[in-house]
Amino acid sequence: MTWGLFVAWAIHDAEELIAIPRWVAGAHPRLKQRLPAVPDHVWRRLSGSQAHTALAIGLMGGLIAAASVAGDRSNGRSPFFQAVLTGFGAHAVPHLTSAVVTGGYTPGLLTTPTVVVPFSWWAWRELRKAGVEKAEIPTAALAFVPLSIGAAHAVASGALALGRRLRPLRLS
Repeated sequence: MTWGLFVAWAIHDAEELIAIPRWVAGAHPRLKQRLPAVPDHVWRRLSGSQAHTALAIGLMGGLIAAASVAGDRSNGRSPFFQAVLTGFGAHAVPHLTSAVVTGGYTPGLLTTPTVVVPFSWWAWRELRKAGVEKAEIPTAALAFVPLSIGAAHAVASGALALGRRLRPLRLS
């Protein structure tokens, strides 16, 4: 079950990896019209590049894999594993909300109700059946979800920018 977190995440993020670049390009004009209060600099920073998407998803994959290892080693008792499992399930809410706000499909929407929510529910049920007590996880730990996603995107942007800067040096 602990490695199931990584498998469920991989299925969910495969949808995002496939969908994000095309979705960003196609949805950008519609979103600007639907959400006029969003400043232009936010739209300019919205990246749909395949490289950025893949790198950010890969970075999150490292976090999910680490949580799965911690869960496996502790038979699901690791507070880190349980916090990430909680965050994985809770991140269904922004996925569903974003579809409502944008008025249509958003990347990850297909696998949120079919993979994220059912897996999270099943995993917690399995932990309870195995007698695993719920770890003390502060409510503030839920802020870790958007922070880790934001950090993955920031690192991906920085790494790609650094790569573009270093590329001319390799040609010299």
